[in-house]
Amino acid sequence: MIVEHEGDGPEAAREEVARTLALLWRDCTGAPEPSARGRRPTLTVERIIVAAIAVADAEGLVATSMHRVAKELGAGTMTLYTYVPGKTELIDLMVDTVLLERNLPGPGEPRPEDWRAQVRVYADRTRDIYRRHPWLRERSRVRPALGPGQLAGQEYLLSIMDGLGLPACEVVAAASSVAGYVDANAAAEAESVHLEQTTGQSNDAWWGQRSSFWYTYFDVESHPAMNRTWLAGGFDKPSAKQASDASEFGLDRLLDGIADRIGQVDK
Repeated sequence: MIVEHEGDGPEAAREEVARTLALLWRDCTGAPEPSARGRRPTLTVERIIVAAIAVADAEGLVATSMHRVAKELGAGTMTLYTYVPGKTELIDLMVDTVLLERNLPGPGEPRPEDWRAQVRVYADRTRDIYRRHPWLRERSRVRPALGPGQLAGQEYLLSIMDGLGLPACEVVAAASSVAGYVDANAAAEAESVHLEQTTGQSNDAWWGQRSSFWYTYFDVESHPAMNRTWLAGGFDKPSAKQASDASEFGLDRLLDGIADRIGQVDK
């Protein structure tokens, strides 16, 4: 049991969450831009977010400090704190801004008629933002920023599954399964891109450097399935193509499973 004492952190934590939510939903609440008292504002939250995303795209999330973003904007570090409480909140804003780039169809907006094609829209656009912003792989998908971008993705997937005749709990399960699968594979691809960019070495070249492993250490008798698959050409494609094929194969089978479940519910 957790016992809260007067003056402890929960109240401060709630205030911090409230500030972050107000920033995430600033366009919906109509709240004025924060600015230093008595001074003419020189920055906006949007400008700070755009600069932070540019730094993360070029140098990675670890380099995206308040100081580094301030330098990018030609401003003092403390000035940024007038607009955004800290790096944690800034990252939440960055992530949600990037998620909005998917521009997923909202309620009443045009979308493909087939539900599987609708899921493909989500998958393709999610992969695209991970490719453009590889640092996105570092965000928490367990405790997401509750902003418009995050909720737009959830609403879109739920709206697809909600129209399939599944029970409400299975609507949530199906949407979460698709989101988890797509995000995990997009993050893996983003990590691959990041490694190639930061090391200057392709993944195929990395594997090529380790070709001696198969002659020196690989034991055929201990790995018969792997050896049969190898001899049959299962690993012949470049690593990026293998990863892409695996992602597509897995999503197809996941959607097949949902389709089978729809048939069972209809009976």
